[in-house]
Formats: sequence, structure tokens, C-alpha cells
Amino acid sequence: MEESIELARFNMIQQQIRPWGVLDDRALEAMTEIPREPFVPDAYLGLAYSDIEIPIGSAASMLAPRIVGHLLQALAVKPGDKVLEIGTGSGYVSACLSWLGARVFSLEIDATLAAEARERLAALKFERIEIREADGLAGPVADGPFEAIAVTGSMPTDASLDMLKDQLAIGGRLFCVIGEDPLMHAILITRLSKRDFRRQPLFETSVPALRNVTEPAGFAF
Repeated sequence: MEESIELARFNMIQQQIRPWGVLDDRALEAMTEIPREPFVPDAYLGLAYSDIEIPIGSAASMLAPRIVGHLLQALAVKPGDKVLEIGTGSGYVSACLSWLGARVFSLEIDATLAAEARERLAALKFERIEIREADGLAGPVADGPFEAIAVTGSMPTDASLDMLKDQLAIGGRLFCVIGEDPLMHAILITRLSKRDFRRQPLFETSVPALRNVTEPAGFAF
């Protein structure tokens, strides 16, 4: 069983993540070293390393591995960085960020998911991760500014971007997905100075929306 899991993890890296343009050694090492199966519900253990979004309850799901790989590559987290994560989910991305040396402040709006992730990460002995039951789009977090912000669900519009961007340190990076089905865009925003930001499109994708996002205005007739 252990050999099959190791092979599945190897194939995830070599057949899903690398071919999709994730070549950063540290991002790949994090996903090689951290097992996904402790973060996956028992009913989906056989799919832990598949290129799919895995349901984790409360109408939430884990991001597909290739999306996680791109997130980690784009944010380029360094040891000692303070990272804000919007949407803890299972805690897998939190674990990857911590492995890279970040101090992670992770906000999860769902009380059950927050409690489960907190317990899971503690059992796996991950440190430097603080999980809070909170709406990450409700307003700024007192612990900022942050060297990186990871938004693990999509937002249909740019409505919350200014609030998130204002929490970046100079040189800080923000990864998020903007848009609605069937077409969304992953973007990387870098804070160049107090008022200047660079916005870089990364790839097209589709991921579930965060809860409590600002919905786009409908057409008026």
C-alpha cells in the first residue's frame, strides 16, 4: 500500500504538475514531501493524488494538485514570511506553506472545516499555522502586512481585491482566481510600492467560489 501511495505521489508530480508548467523546485519538493491522504476524506482516499477537486464536506473541496502547485510557485514563499490564507479547507495548502517556512494565518468561514483542519494539522505536528474561524473577505486582518496572500477559492469580481492588496507588504504577492464559470483567470498581484501594484495573468481555470463573495451586478431591464 505504501509503495502504491509513493508511486501515486510521484506520478502526481511528474504527470500532472510539471507538465502544467510548475517547475519551481521548492514548490515541487513541498508537494513531494507532504502526503495528501491525511487531508482527504476516507471515501476519496483512492483519489488523493488525482487531478481533480476532492469534496471535503460543507460544500467545499480541495484544489486540484496542479492549481496548488501554481499557487506555491507564484507566491515564492521564503522562510519567515507571514502568509495570509483565505479559505483553509482541509489544511493541505496551509501545510505546504508552512513546510516552505511561512508563518501562516489561515481564515476559514466554516466552523466545522476550521476545527477539523486545526485538529488535523496539530496531529501531523505542523507548526507556525494559526487557523481562525473567520470570513477572510470581511475586512483586514490585524496581523498584517503579509509577504504573501493565498486565496484558495474564486471571486467573481475584483470587488475585494483592494482590501486584500492593502494587506500586502512592499514586495508582497497575492494569488487569486477571478471570474465566473466557464472562464476564470488565476492572477498574481505584486505590491511594488505603497500605491503601485503589478497584475500578472497566470492561466485560465475554474475553481469553486469563496463563500460571501460579492456577486456581480445583474443586468437591468
